[in-house]
Amino acid sequence: MGKVIRAQRIGKSPRRASPSHRFKGKAMHPALKLSKEQLVKGKVTDIFHAPGRNTPLAKVMFENKEKSLLIAPLGIAVGDEVSYGVKAEKNLGSCLYISQIPEGTQVYNVESLPGDGGKFGRSAGNTVRIVSHDAKGTVIQLPSGSFKTVNNMCRANIGVAAGSGRHEKPMVKAGNKRYLKQAKSKIHSVVCGVNMNPRDHPFGGGRHPHTGKPITISRHAPPGRKIGSIGARRSGKKR
Repeated sequence: MGKVIRAQRIGKSPRRASPSHRFKGKAMHPALKLSKEQLVKGKVTDIFHAPGRNTPLAKVMFENKEKSLLIAPLGIAVGDEVSYGVKAEKNLGSCLYISQIPEGTQVYNVESLPGDGGKFGRSAGNTVRIVSHDAKGTVIQLPSGSFKTVNNMCRANIGVAAGSGRHEKPMVKAGNKRYLKQAKSKIHSVVCGVNMNPRDHPFGGGRHPHTGKPITISRHAPPGRKIGSIGARRSGKKR
């Protein structure tokens, strides 16, 4: 008699759904219609931890009565002033067009396309370096070390994303690691399929850990067999 294996039991259940009901809000740049103003100053009113993030958030109140959530840069404090707009000051945490920022400056929360709110360098301790400017765009160096050219009208925040010391404190117990993963809706302590019995996983069994079959599988495979690289466009080592 057959058995419902782990892959079938997981199925399409919401166990990996993001716990968005606990999120404090979206940390994005001000809307483009607002950023066309010449200069808007704001004051940091609070810095707090946001569930599901590894960077703290700063609450900013602007002069035009707008409220915004800002990914807190390293070194910012309550009462500090930030600004955005065409003539924004180059203060810590201020939002400027990337073409206005001098070469060599460290920035974070860089937009990929103008108006998307910020995509690069948002994680704790990450920073993006401005390499060069030209008419075609601005060359930036991402936290991975790779280089990318973005539109000159993309925006970024001055500084380095805070929270870089999150790895320095040891977990000590497996339970702490589990609670951390649970807060971000990630499954903790996952067992490799090759270490399971053949009745529990398609890659299980054998005298030593090996899959025993190709890991590429059709996108139309049944739930019990849909394990590995699903619908892969290529396989093998990338050269």
